[in-house]
Amino acid sequence: MGKKIHVYPNKKKLATEAAERVINVIGQTIRENGLCNIALAGGKTPREVYSMLATDAYRDQVAWSKLHLFWGDERMVPPEHLDSNFRMVQETLLDRINIPDGNIHRIRGEIAPEKAATEYAELLHNHFKEGLPRFDLILLGLGDDGHTASLFPGTDAVEEGERHAVAVYVPGLNTWRVTLTLPVLNAAKEILFLVSGRSKADIVQRIISIKQPAKEFPATMVNPENGTLHWMLDSEAVVLINKNAREVMFHY
Repeated sequence: MGKKIHVYPNKKKLATEAAERVINVIGQTIRENGLCNIALAGGKTPREVYSMLATDAYRDQVAWSKLHLFWGDERMVPPEHLDSNFRMVQETLLDRINIPDGNIHRIRGEIAPEKAATEYAELLHNHFKEGLPRFDLILLGLGDDGHTASLFPGTDAVEEGERHAVAVYVPGLNTWRVTLTLPVLNAAKEILFLVSGRSKADIVQRIISIKQPAKEFPATMVNPENGTLHWMLDSEAVVLINKNAREVMFHY
């Protein structure tokens, strides 16, 4: 369906627009299907969005009891650990809203990676009751090396075509992660890449300029087959992009 690139003047405007997009998707999906399934990302830019969703301006617009939250990836640490993606969402959002515990589906970072991945794949199967989990919305970030979720360049996770969640060892970080796989990401109805800051300008320029998916930049392999893909960027992240590029929309 192609990608749409949205550029906002600053990180706060990006977070505001992303929060409103999330709320619109939740509302529309609940009206149509009775519930909504979202996979969340770690990282600084998504964190701003979660904080925004927890504010008085937005919190009451969501039927939290009909929303199911999942994670795109997780570090192999306990849920209370500072590096935990779950903890970040808990502090910025979950502790400030009224959502049933049964609607929160975290990856258990405190157990062995392979076991956690198998467990999460089973959880997805039991929840979605279909061959391939189809999320209503997936939020993603972008690493300086082109990784997204925990799909790092040169790892087996990028090659995975069958399993829905896998354990992945990241040599450059000397650490294990559990991540959703490309088949799950590309089955989503909508994906939002949330990227901000001058430090991301180099990789953003490379990703946007690549016309065909390239395994050395896993983020380029995210392209929903029957869904929409939105890149939501702030002005600092696009300083190296051609301002006349046809697919870039500036929201100033």
